[in-house]
Amino acid sequence: MAVFEVVFHGQVRADVAPEQARARIGQLFQVGDRQLEMLFSGRRIVIKQGLDQAAAEKYRQAIERAGALCDICPMADSPAEPSSAATPPPVASPQRQQRAAVQPRDEYMAAFKDVDAPDLPIAPLGADMQDSYADPAPPDLDLSALSLAPPGSDLEQVRAPPPPAAPDTGHLRLADEG
Repeated sequence: MAVFEVVFHGQVRADVAPEQARARIGQLFQVGDRQLEMLFSGRRIVIKQGLDQAAAEKYRQAIERAGALCDICPMADSPAEPSSAATPPPVASPQRQQRAAVQPRDEYMAAFKDVDAPDLPIAPLGADMQDSYADPAPPDLDLSALSLAPPGSDLEQVRAPPPPAAPDTGHLRLADEG
């Protein structure tokens, strides 16, 4: 019998506002802000494991009704299973199946072929990447009592103390032993 796990990557459906999906997922799993931060961190989080296909599908439907996306992945039946057997691909939601498979360009990138990273667009050349904001109002400070010193003037820097006075040794004598 096949055993599945429900995997969440913190992705939200395109037709749902992220704040709304986050609130609904919090209600669905009855978790606080700290756990929601972990869920929506973008890392692979296993929500439930050891499920049959029908139970895993119910989890996926509930998460998608809340406005988020998840995957259903098959689990290995036993640790003694031979590693040469081909592992079936994960059963993904219809929205996630739209992604095209990318072939690694070299041996280094092949190590990252199973990493599920968000598909972020690249901004066009010359686009302003900073969020827009209003110019801050200047602070209300009275600087009329301040002035600038001319170039090269002494800015009242701390001077080195004068060297200490030599001790008075007039009362001392050397005695000859002889």
